[in-house]
Amino acid sequence: MATEVLPAGAAGSDAYSVFSSLSTHVPRAIEPVGPQYLAHARRVLRGRTWSEDERIQALTAVKQVEEEADDEEEEEEDPALLTRDPKDWKSQDHYQVLGLSKFRYRATDEQIRRAHRKKVLKHHPDKRAQAGSTEDDAFFKCIQKAMEILSDPVRRRQFDSVDEEADVLPPSRKSKGDFYKQWSAVFDSEGRFSKKQPVPLFGDVKATKQEVDAFYSFFYNFDSWRTFEYLDEDIPDDSDNRDHKRYIERKNRAARQKRKTEDTARLRKLVDDCLSLDPRMKMFKEAEKKAKEQRKWEREADSRKAAEDAKKKKEEEERLRKEEEERAKADKTNSKKAKEAAKNAKKKNKRAIKAAVQDVNYFTGDGATASAAQTTAALDDADLIMDKLDDSELASFASKLADKSAIQTAFEEIAKDLIAAGKVASFKVIKL
Repeated sequence: MATEVLPAGAAGSDAYSVFSSLSTHVPRAIEPVGPQYLAHARRVLRGRTWSEDERIQALTAVKQVEEEADDEEEEEEDPALLTRDPKDWKSQDHYQVLGLSKFRYRATDEQIRRAHRKKVLKHHPDKRAQAGSTEDDAFFKCIQKAMEILSDPVRRRQFDSVDEEADVLPPSRKSKGDFYKQWSAVFDSEGRFSKKQPVPLFGDVKATKQEVDAFYSFFYNFDSWRTFEYLDEDIPDDSDNRDHKRYIERKNRAARQKRKTEDTARLRKLVDDCLSLDPRMKMFKEAEKKAKEQRKWEREADSRKAAEDAKKKKEEEERLRKEEEERAKADKTNSKKAKEAAKNAKKKNKRAIKAAVQDVNYFTGDGATASAAQTTAALDDADLIMDKLDDSELASFASKLADKSAIQTAFEEIAKDLIAAGKVASFKVIKL
């Protein structure tokens, strides 16, 4: 009988060796858990097969979805919406078509699915035919297009980029509503385009300066995912002209870049307007100013008294200056009155001199009626005398004319004095 040869390394062979022993037995309690066990327990307790349990569970889920859909308030359909041309689908409001206007970009995939199902059940051509409606299938095509766009994440994102109905317009400068509530809605709408999430909240009057600064910094450096492919000009699929296709592609890229630039400028202006109106910025400036003044006041504690003394001195100087100005003003007024009085006195003296010339009959000397030439010459001599005399001399001369008998003599004396002083060369009718 042949001897059996053990393979190398097998137990009992020469190369076999024991490295360690098995661990001791540890009893553990194992309990069935999880959805699989619950499904198993449900089938056992209710006596169902696998296929029967799955069918019942699916029906229950459908019924639950239908009940949830029935509980939602259905959006009223605009009559004009039912007559839309399905070919003009780019200008179509897909959310409105599915009755999701109040949700828009916030609508979940489940809400879109349920809304589409309700619209299909209501506007399917077969359903309309059974109800005796003459409505064509144009709106049904609009429904299908809306579902096609909104069920595709990429195409829905493109539509959301240009969905103006989701935009919240900023309040006017004269708006009297709640500033924080109105602008919060605006930035919530703008924040949907941010690549960075979450978007900082606008906050209210209780927000700290750090929070407000962080908010404005976020929107001044806004990183938007917004694109404008949805507005691209369609490229004909049946065109064999590659140059034409490339031209349209370049045209679309330029249009998208232009819209992107305009949107960035629009958002920057929006942030600028809000910042200029934000009452919190004024509060922060006032608080910062007060804090700065407080720090300055504390640093200059030793010089407070000197500042107060300087202030009092300045006030005193100001008071003295005002008093000096008032005195100067009064002196000016008095001087003006004196000048006015002197002017009136001069006029009076001149009238007296001219009247004296008339009293001596214009220097005719014989009591005859003075001729026109004599009158003119006499008045010219009187004007010449008045021009050469200052105010005091004029007053003194006029006083001498009060005595009518001495008028002729007075004129002759003043004429001689003026000629002697070299002020006048000669007179026309006054005798020397």
